Amino acid sequence: MNPKVKEVTGKRELHRFIHLPGHIHKIHKNWVPPIYMDEWEYYNPKKNKAFSYCDTLLLIAYRGQQPVGRIMGIINHKYNRTHHENHARFSCMECYNDPDVAAALLNHLEDWARSKGMNKIVGPLGFSDKDPQGFLVEGFDEPIVIATNCNYPYMVELIGANHYVKKVDLVVYKVHIPEKIPELYEKISERALNRNQLSILEFDSKSQLKKMIRPALTLVNETFSDIYGFDPMSDKEMDDLAARYMPILDPRFVKCICNQHDELVAFILGMPDLSKGIIRSKGYLFPFGIFFILLSARKTKQLDLLLGAIRQDYRNIGLDAIMAIKMIESAKKAGFNVVDSHLELEDNLKVRREMERMGGKVYKRYRIYSKDL
Repeated sequence: MNPKVKEVTGKRELHRFIHLPGHIHKIHKNWVPPIYMDEWEYYNPKKNKAFSYCDTLLLIAYRGQQPVGRIMGIINHKYNRTHHENHARFSCMECYNDPDVAAALLNHLEDWARSKGMNKIVGPLGFSDKDPQGFLVEGFDEPIVIATNCNYPYMVELIGANHYVKKVDLVVYKVHIPEKIPELYEKISERALNRNQLSILEFDSKSQLKKMIRPALTLVNETFSDIYGFDPMSDKEMDDLAARYMPILDPRFVKCICNQHDELVAFILGMPDLSKGIIRSKGYLFPFGIFFILLSARKTKQLDLLLGAIRQDYRNIGLDAIMAIKMIESAKKAGFNVVDSHLELEDNLKVRREMERMGGKVYKRYRIYSKDL
């Protein structure tokens, strides 16, 4: 029986779409479920403003009455206009190890993209690079952290069988926290502070963080413009992103640097790894899931880096060393022993050199694919 592909058109089908990965990954030890409350908001055009400038298509593949795969199509018109592209994206692709299902989903999505005048399809890639992106191609035995994809190795084979090829890789470093700050970092940090009239901001409470949200995300907009897949955030999107992560942020792991005019010129954001708590919660915050997540934040020995930026005119003067030292000090004080770098583009050689200078090793690799239509 050939699989049939249907468009998601109502709440019942959206429920199937959202919860299908939980069935596919039922025995997958490394899979981390999404926070389902967030998922409902993500797929809600009234809540997620990205729908206002994107065409979207949600598809489920069935064998009989049984859902066996899903995929989301996105055409980000704002990004395409800015980058002079006619590209569609595929995202949220999940299926069992069934070549016919994978082909049916991709073929349906490709036909949709062609009907919209697109000449290429890329993915996995969501509305922007702030969403999980890429299929895992190395590091299948490693634990998954928040805001990253988790897939079985067979997904790499299925996507290749449908003539998708590598567009770009993203790497993830594991950095063991050193007992002693490298002397080179201390010298660079001291020189940068003395020469540039800089001040370091550290935080004890979330209320102190709130005033830094807009400046930090504005800095991201200014500095990430050349990063593949990045889509600048509007003020509303900044507020939505902050509201999404503020409840689980730990102010100890936010470091900011301001110049003599009190302008934010650099920041870095990390958080305790929450994956074990999210797994235990099964993706539900209530009635007890939130406590499992908060408990895992207290027990974990891993710090996950999420976001950071340095203003263009303040690069290459040692600000990365200043923030690294402060983050290491806070991590050691909290009892952490390892850092996950989150995703870095493989050609971002400057950041990669810094990770490797601290002894970091690539332990996971994600791949974004493309196909000409």
